[in-house]
Amino acid sequence: MSSDTSLTTDTSLPTDTSLPIDTGNTLLDQVTVAVRAAGDLLRERYTAQARGTSTEEIVTEIHANDDAVLDVLKAPLLSARPGANWAEDELAGGALPSGEWWIVDPAEGNINHVQGMPDWAVTATLVRDNEPVLTVVHLPLTGDTYTAVAGHGAHVNGAPLHVSAKTELGAALTGTGQARPGEDEETFRRIGSSVTQMLIHGLVVRVSVPATLQLIHVAAGRMDAFWQFSDVRSGLVAGALLVAEAGGAVTDLDGNPWNLTGRDFLAAAPGIHAAAVAVLSPLA
Repeated sequence: MSSDTSLTTDTSLPTDTSLPIDTGNTLLDQVTVAVRAAGDLLRERYTAQARGTSTEEIVTEIHANDDAVLDVLKAPLLSARPGANWAEDELAGGALPSGEWWIVDPAEGNINHVQGMPDWAVTATLVRDNEPVLTVVHLPLTGDTYTAVAGHGAHVNGAPLHVSAKTELGAALTGTGQARPGEDEETFRRIGSSVTQMLIHGLVVRVSVPATLQLIHVAAGRMDAFWQFSDVRSGLVAGALLVAEAGGAVTDLDGNPWNLTGRDFLAAAPGIHAAAVAVLSPLA
C-alpha cells in the first residue's frame, strides 16, 4: 500500500443519488420490516447464559442462529429488490462482481449472542458495484434501528445521526477488533501494535467485536474512530455507510477512499481522521 498519508482525496464513500431507490423510502421500509422480523426471531433464541462449552458446541450454536435467521430474512430481501444477488459467505472479503448484491449478517456478533452477551444485531446492506447504498442494522435487545441510504443521511429510529466534532486525537475514544476467528499471526501482531500506538496517542481504546456495533457508535458520535485489518464485507459495509452518511471519513489506513477492494479500514470523525491515519498507516 502507498505510504502517502495526504488527505487531499475525498474521504467520504462515493454516493450515487441517481440510484433507483425511491426517496419515498419504500425499499428502506421493506428492508426494515424484514430485518426487524429477523431480529425478533434472534431475540427469541437468546439466553443470558452462555450456550456450549466446547468449540464444536459453540460453532453449532452459531450456525443454528445463522440458519434460523436466514430462513426468515433471505426471501423478503430478494423479493424487495428483484434482480439483486446474494453474497452467501458472511466471512468473505474482497470485491464482488458488478451489479447489486445483498450483504447480510444474520447475527452480527454471533459469538456474543451464544455467550449470553448483549452486543449483537441483524444487518442487511444493499451494495451496488462494490459501494454500499442502503443499510439497516437492528439491535433486538434495545429495539434500536439504524438506517442509511446513500445521499440521504443516516438515522437511528428516524432521528439523524452525526459523527463526533472532536479535533484532538488525544481526546478520542477509538476502537478495533478482529474480524474473524483464525486470522493469521501477522494480523494479530498488527492489531496489537495498533492498539499500543493508539493508546499512546489517543485517550481510550476499545477492543471488541462485532465491528458494526462499534461503527454505529462512531456514526452516532459516541466513539471517534474505528479501524480494522480486514476485508470481511459483512462486518464493514453497514457501518461504513452509516458513518459516511453521518458525516464521517471512511478510508483505508493510508487515507484513501475505502471500498470492498480495500484490505484494511478506518472510519473516523473528520476532525481526527488525519491524526489517526498518521498513527495507523505505518502499520498497514
